[in-house]
Amino acid sequence: EGTAMPMGIFRVCLVVITAIVNHPLLFPKENGTVLENTEEIIQKMKEREEILRIEKLRLEQEIEGQEAAQKVLEKAAKVVEDVKEEKVQWDMWTALSMVIFLLIELWRQDFQEGNWQDTGADEDDMAVLGKAFKGVAFPDKAVLANFYEKRILGTTGDMARMREMVEGFADDLLEALRSVCNRDADMEVEDCMGVGSMYENWRVRKPFVCDLIVPFAPPEPYCFRSQIWCSGDSFPPDEQGYGTIKVCRADEDETGCICDKTKLGEDMLCLLHSQGNTTRLSSEMEDLLCFKNTQYLDADQVMKWFQIAVTKAWNKISHKYEFDLSFSLLDSPGALKIKFKSGKSIAFNLTPVVQYENSDVYFISHFPRNCLAADLPSSTHWFLTFAVYERRFIQMISKMLPANACHVSCLQILSFLHGKQCSLTGPSGLTNYHLKTVLLHLLQTRPSQDWAPEKLEARLQDMLKFLEKCLHEKKLYHFFIGNGKVPAELGFPIIFQRAEPLNLFRPFVLHRDVYRKTIDTFHEMLRNTSALISEYMVHIPHVHTNGIQKESV
Repeated sequence: EGTAMPMGIFRVCLVVITAIVNHPLLFPKENGTVLENTEEIIQKMKEREEILRIEKLRLEQEIEGQEAAQKVLEKAAKVVEDVKEEKVQWDMWTALSMVIFLLIELWRQDFQEGNWQDTGADEDDMAVLGKAFKGVAFPDKAVLANFYEKRILGTTGDMARMREMVEGFADDLLEALRSVCNRDADMEVEDCMGVGSMYENWRVRKPFVCDLIVPFAPPEPYCFRSQIWCSGDSFPPDEQGYGTIKVCRADEDETGCICDKTKLGEDMLCLLHSQGNTTRLSSEMEDLLCFKNTQYLDADQVMKWFQIAVTKAWNKISHKYEFDLSFSLLDSPGALKIKFKSGKSIAFNLTPVVQYENSDVYFISHFPRNCLAADLPSSTHWFLTFAVYERRFIQMISKMLPANACHVSCLQILSFLHGKQCSLTGPSGLTNYHLKTVLLHLLQTRPSQDWAPEKLEARLQDMLKFLEKCLHEKKLYHFFIGNGKVPAELGFPIIFQRAEPLNLFRPFVLHRDVYRKTIDTFHEMLRNTSALISEYMVHIPHVHTNGIQKESV
């Protein structure tokens, strides 16, 4: 191939020489005569020149192709030599790159654990925030303290009396429920527990409503096996925070029946999975409140069963009481209302839940109205509630704070202001659970001395500024999920601490109209803060209603 180019050049030169030598006008033959027709001669010469030109182009293209092929071969040989010479260097760079990527991943995890929710605790950060506060006349600490003492503090006794009354009645109702249920076939109901604002002593809006959760379990020989979104299996974003509950036999392997793990003899038959028992198994699962043709617990079926059981229990003990009991809200299946003959009423929520393993985390079938959860992806998906740990955390932190600390006061005032603003301009995307989550974040990051009673104004402004920041970023993380700094004394399950943080403001990303309404309501609340407090300072009620409200006609 090294001689291909010279040979090509030689062939081109040979063609040119041949053309010159054979030109009829330059070298005429000895015995030839010039044609009389000059035009015919010229035409033939042009045809000969065209043929030679085409041949020349063909030869040039052939030479260029050979040269390109030779360059490719030379380049490939050079690359092979370079690879051989620099193989050790490339291996070193590859290893170094892997180390760098590993360090970045470790840093990301540390950053997530250490700074998973930026609370803006530094004074410089807080000074940058709060753009909506410009031009807002915020009440001073004297006005806030006076408002809290006269408007909110007096409700504490009302809440205590109502809790005592509701808990006593709920215990009696559940005891009657157990007596009317078939212990061999129906779910086993445990004692109820109080959760939420009424049991954390910060609810201010009336009518007061107690939230009670009732754990239940399947009859023997069945058990519940749960699967949560952070257990390792992939869940879509709209199912984060949820889990499923599978009804299994206690002697059944977690991954299937024992017949799948054991070789049965020819004369042995699995009574659970034999073809003749398929219909019976499906019927049993439906009796155990599972979704049709599955082993997954159906929240809708559970609520239907619970409502029927509560109705039977009330019919058994109704003669002991001088009031009526009814289900008050269609969109909240566990909402109950006690109606007295005088026209007064007491509302409370009694909601069945399933315990997650041996923790105080619970799968809840339905949230009360105006609470955290939106529509469930399906009736076999259950939302997880951390209400017991939230109550326990607030109690634990309260013991470390100064006497008469202002943390609960801040939450009560903020809840009051937001509730009054929503009554004027309509509901927004913010809930009391969001407000409580803001407080939990600040309780974890602020020093205990910052919650002294005389710092009520400063801490309330901190909560508002932090909430404004979260709304601006559309990011408010669940306090427990993904929080590696949860105190060990709580005994909180480690699997949730290691999970990815759960953004409670994710719906704002998906629903821009709700987000805009929420922002407008928040800013309007800030502008009306002084007016709302001043207005309700004037109209202080002289008589408390003990949590029992007169029904509107």
